[in-house]
Amino acid sequence: MNTAAVVRQVSHALAEAKELYRESNTESYAQHVAASRALPGGNTRTVIFVDPFPITLTEGKDAQVKSLDGRWYRDFLGEYTAGFYGHSNPHLRAAAMAALDRGWSMGGHTEAEAEMAFLLQERFPSMELLRFANSGTEANLYAISTAMAYTGKKKIVVFEGAYHGGVFVFSGASRHPLTAPFDFIVAPYNDIEGTTALLAQHANEIAAVIVEPMQGSGGCIPASLEFLQHLREWTALHGTVLIFDEVMTSRLSYGGMQAVHTITPDMTTLGKYLGGGFSFGAFGGRSEIMNVFNPLRPNAIGHAGTFNNNIFTMTAGAAGLKHVLTKSLIEEVNGRGEKLRRQLNELVSGSSLPMTFTGRGSMMNVHMTRANVRSVRDLKDNIVPLRDLFYYDMVREGFWIAKRGMINVSIPTTDADCEALLQAVSHFVESRADLVLS
Repeated sequence: MNTAAVVRQVSHALAEAKELYRESNTESYAQHVAASRALPGGNTRTVIFVDPFPITLTEGKDAQVKSLDGRWYRDFLGEYTAGFYGHSNPHLRAAAMAALDRGWSMGGHTEAEAEMAFLLQERFPSMELLRFANSGTEANLYAISTAMAYTGKKKIVVFEGAYHGGVFVFSGASRHPLTAPFDFIVAPYNDIEGTTALLAQHANEIAAVIVEPMQGSGGCIPASLEFLQHLREWTALHGTVLIFDEVMTSRLSYGGMQAVHTITPDMTTLGKYLGGGFSFGAFGGRSEIMNVFNPLRPNAIGHAGTFNNNIFTMTAGAAGLKHVLTKSLIEEVNGRGEKLRRQLNELVSGSSLPMTFTGRGSMMNVHMTRANVRSVRDLKDNIVPLRDLFYYDMVREGFWIAKRGMINVSIPTTDADCEALLQAVSHFVESRADLVLS
């Protein structure tokens, strides 16, 4: 396959797809133009922007979303894993309405925050004590800072392709300009030998190693059991805090990926869907670490945040954990995702298009390469224009996915939805096969 020639042909097809996109979404374009008068590029969240303009959404129901242009889409994005419950779960709605009736922003402790903490503690025993925040970004910021304060050390090990929130982006060789000014050591993901070499160079200076058991924004790339076990053993031996960022992966089993792998980290961070659709973050871990925040202790560290215990997140989050996210339901949804990803890979395996779907359970990502993807280093031949074309073709077929190729199965996603997606991908494979044929 001549990659340069493929890119030229795909670019032509992509231009045509974008033109159809423009013609089909005129109301969204008008809204984008209006929004641009107050927001830079009409945008306040980079990941949801789409060139030449984003589709504006007006409504969501179950596993569907509706655009300003009047079209309904099968939602296979699920708000980048935060929309696990779908858009109209009655338990979450009832909880939020009850919170409205009782009053909000009361400026004090509530029963709801303790209940939410108990529910999380039960599912994630590694969180012997925990505290709330307003996003996964905040949770990771606090967890890293806590590890530094607890150990008295300054260096933090992260991994290539990692995303730990808006101020912790490690997708490329250069440092993202908004990355927090910590002393980071960037190690190769899923590479025990390469990581060990870097750890050895700074063994006495490392406060924490933070890792996603499966990189989410990096392309749904699972860490191997051996890799995670090695990190656990090394950090325990050197007095380093091991942080599992389970902001996304906690939805992959009742107790997250730490339960699947039976690895207990020193700290865990959570976010996304656990707030029941409201802003949510949590960080916690071993009692001796988290007790640095105990205000009854002398020299306790203060941790502020007006909305840390906001009543909507605490009430809706607890309702979801109590009434919706049973162990059997989580297994069912992740089983549906496993089946879908397996079927998608079987579908594309005989195609002329270089495509593979990575992931685990209800989370997956398409990559336009035939490589065995174990880290972002394996994506050097990924044909990004072909992935963009896939996005526009899926939107035209009525599917809402991430432009970067992320696809998620949510609780209300049905077998019929999955079958429809398989048919749409099959059509893409057939209709676009000529783009890579010499």
